[in-house]
Amino acid sequence: MSRSLSRIPIRISFPDLNSSPEARGELVRIYAPLTVETILRRLPIDGRAHRIDGGISIIIGIKRGEEKPVRRVEEGTIAYWPMGDSISVYLVSTTTPNPVNRIGRIVEGLEVMEGIPSGSRVRIERTTS
Repeated sequence: MSRSLSRIPIRISFPDLNSSPEARGELVRIYAPLTVETILRRLPIDGRAHRIDGGISIIIGIKRGEEKPVRRVEEGTIAYWPMGDSISVYLVSTTTPNPVNRIGRIVEGLEVMEGIPSGSRVRIERTTS
């Protein structure tokens, strides 16, 4: 599978906040192919940010199960949390309380997410690069 098909660029933005901070990331099909494909079909996703231990979570409503689940995630990991039906972005390396499906990573702008308050509007969308 070519890199362009296996790694899909995304933007995570917070449009209601001053200066509209954003981060860029990529969804990686090989990590959890069925979960990534389901999320890609739902993009763009609009929701609210919720602070979690070590990161930010966005409820997305896809109701997928575990797929290649892990408990240990690295800083910048993007994961789907089946128990919470949400996408989580981890700002620090941590061990999660429940298994998550790793689906991608943040490649730029992770630091802008550190100060995002709970309840902030968030948008996840596919980009061209």
